[in-house]
Amino acid sequence: MIGNRKGWPTDAPELVGHGLAVFVFQTSTYGFVFLEVFSSEGGIQSYVRDILQAYLAQSEAPPADVFVLRDPPTVENPYDRDDGPFTFHYGATPWALLGRLRLALTLALYLVRRRPQRIICGHQRLLGMVSLLCTGANIPYSVITYGKEVWSPLPWWDQRALQRADQIWAISRYSRDRACLANHLDPQRVQLLPCVVDGDRFSPGPAANDLIDAYNLRDSQVIMTVARLWSGDIYKGVDVTLRALPAIAEVIPKIKYLVIGRGDDQPRLAALAQDLGIADRVIFAGFVPTAALPAHYRLAQAYVMPSQEGFGIVYLEALACGIPVLSGDQDGSADPLQDGRLGWRVPSQDVNAVVTACLAMLSGRDRRCNGVWLRQETLAAFSPPTLAHRLTQALALTPAVNHPIPGATTLDATIRCRQHHLTTDYPQHKGEGEYPP
Repeated sequence: MIGNRKGWPTDAPELVGHGLAVFVFQTSTYGFVFLEVFSSEGGIQSYVRDILQAYLAQSEAPPADVFVLRDPPTVENPYDRDDGPFTFHYGATPWALLGRLRLALTLALYLVRRRPQRIICGHQRLLGMVSLLCTGANIPYSVITYGKEVWSPLPWWDQRALQRADQIWAISRYSRDRACLANHLDPQRVQLLPCVVDGDRFSPGPAANDLIDAYNLRDSQVIMTVARLWSGDIYKGVDVTLRALPAIAEVIPKIKYLVIGRGDDQPRLAALAQDLGIADRVIFAGFVPTAALPAHYRLAQAYVMPSQEGFGIVYLEALACGIPVLSGDQDGSADPLQDGRLGWRVPSQDVNAVVTACLAMLSGRDRRCNGVWLRQETLAAFSPPTLAHRLTQALALTPAVNHPIPGATTLDATIRCRQHHLTTDYPQHKGEGEYPP
């Protein structure tokens, strides 16, 4: 079986008679199924850990089992405690197919023995298995969606599994609407559970002298990006920011660009900086542990990532540190930036728009440069208690009888999205220096 530190439940004795095995059923309230949580760092992993923390914040959090396909039993996991509500089951193996087969068998036995109230599927790549097993066991399931993985039509079996889900959890309005349009989903089944930021960890403060010297940033004005630098994931906008840097430098001679993150696209980006004649202005810092990120945000005067995000937790981190932010204008960043009220949203491939916005941010004249106000507004909307409240609401909803939407079309989904969701949840920013009262 998949390994777990507390041991696989053995309190369901097997009664054998007439060649049949009969199990004593016990109820476990919820089951979570994730790809990977603790053995790597990234936006999805950070969000999942926030979900687990929000679950702990529930009043008398009921027992829950957590299945993680790619994490080993030896992984450092602060939530795996004898006095906590979680029982973790780790599935890492040297062979991916074997890991999936073991997870499927373990989950099937768990559904039969424990009869959980609901399963929460933590990734689209696990959806087919979860849907098949839960449907067979007549147990409701919810699906967590993040971004691009559901923005385009899924294979028919995954699309059908999404349509059968009792709930779909989305991290932003944009991801919700894109998923509904692409996969013929009923928007009324979608619950918004946004990303959040820990304001105690991410907070304003002076730049650390050791980091200033390590990156040679003394007397410089710094813009920064935190992103993975993978060749298959170039939508983060680092190359666009690099192309904007020469024009920014004409106005701000001491500008430097700090890029935090690692990946196989870093050599291409470094070569681009060399070709643009700005290699001396760009610092590729590589991987920085989560614990060290707040100190790195404090090095910057502006956070720049003209990207395409499902949400963009890095924007929340920068805003909580009192740093002005720039994002793309056709993605889930509308939520952390509150439709432009808290930052600059520009076309993600428009170099001139990035230049203009960066110069405005570095001038400091716009209210969106007021670090105290940015932090206040961000924490009011996206603090951990907000997610805990949303999670409580989602778990409390009575599971619905779910069937694919008969004859659903993209037009049908478009109409439903417009009827139920395509409304502005935040005041629109009306231009530089203009804010609602």
